[in-house]
Amino acid sequence: MNNSQVRIMSHLIAGYPNTEGMMAAAKGLVEGGTTYLEIQLPFSDPSADGPAIQKACSEVLSRGYRVSQGFESVRNLKMLYQNIPLFVMTYANLAFRNGVESFVRKAKESGVDGLIIPDLPFDHDESLNELCEKYGLSSVVVAFPSMSKERIEQLKALHRPYIYAALRKGITGEETTLDASVIEFLDSIRGESNIFGGFGISNENQVKILKPHVDAVVVGSAFVREITIATTDGPIAIEQAMKDKMSELIGF
Repeated sequence: MNNSQVRIMSHLIAGYPNTEGMMAAAKGLVEGGTTYLEIQLPFSDPSADGPAIQKACSEVLSRGYRVSQGFESVRNLKMLYQNIPLFVMTYANLAFRNGVESFVRKAKESGVDGLIIPDLPFDHDESLNELCEKYGLSSVVVAFPSMSKERIEQLKALHRPYIYAALRKGITGEETTLDASVIEFLDSIRGESNIFGGFGISNENQVKILKPHVDAVVVGSAFVREITIATTDGPIAIEQAMKDKMSELIGF
């Protein structure tokens, strides 16, 4: 990890507020200095999403948005930003719907670098990691502060390229208090994996606290809220809102 550089993983919802607006948001984030893009395929019954993301997903799904459209947007993003690692996040039901292997294959064909499916634990993942290895993707394990020390050691022993550290229990969106227990949790999962740390991160101070302990800080609801505000003024306003929020987060 290069502590001189703040690395952000920026979370967007596929199709939100619409395809043009999502592409404008991604452009603003990339030009604003994001290191990673995380694109969520909207799902109707999430287990970890806070109000801002739930509302955005509901709006997208109300238009009959399909997984294939999400992968098409991902493909277009990857063509534009080939040097930005791109991860797709969703829930197990979407992966199961047409078969896990089919889902992983489509992800690969779309240019995805990794998959984040938080409701598939590393030891009961329905062959997700095996299939990701087959197709050359990373299966990103999600770790929670409630995990036992034994389970954390089991996770670290897998030597996965990436671990997503959820910084507290519950849902995203509400601001997370970064106390000593959070830092202890992050340091406990530090091994050979790159650590993405997120859940309720929305300001520069939180990013500064996390920076020495993670390889990238994940920001999601904060971006979605800014997109919602800027939507009425169109794609250019969305792009600028993302640049402004990135500047705020990384401190320049």
